[in-house]
Amino acid sequence: MLTLDTLKPNPGAKHRKKRLGCGESSGLGKTCGKGNKGQKARSGGSIRPGFEGGQMPLHRRLPKKGFNNARFQSNIAIINLCQLEAFFEAGATVTENELRAAGLVKGAVDAVKLLGNGNLSKALNVTVDFASASVAAKIQAAGGTLTVLSESAQA
Repeated sequence: MLTLDTLKPNPGAKHRKKRLGCGESSGLGKTCGKGNKGQKARSGGSIRPGFEGGQMPLHRRLPKKGFNNARFQSNIAIINLCQLEAFFEAGATVTENELRAAGLVKGAVDAVKLLGNGNLSKALNVTVDFASASVAAKIQAAGGTLTVLSESAQA
């Protein structure tokens, strides 16, 4: 039976603390495993990653090429019709705030785009920034309305 007085750690779970500088016969006496002199033997003597002893580091020697557009791209949240079908009741108004409350849009987004994956059997009033071409027909067939805020930049 397991009681508090019989508890003990698993075999091999406990190790001796490495005691440095406790005599030469310990194997870690005198220089404590750090060798003789030099930056790495000193207190606080760590070298940052990529440091090459004062030589110009490789990441600075190589030419910088190309352009990355990642910091300029828009963060667009993608929602499918099948998700609207599952999360909203008939006659509901669907905007970005309702999508956030339902947990379909999270974090900082620049726009919300509605895609036509799935079918819609409920009449919903949907307001989004972008919508695919097939979405409008499916929403109107179900008796709902679609308002696209970014008419000029419909993607």
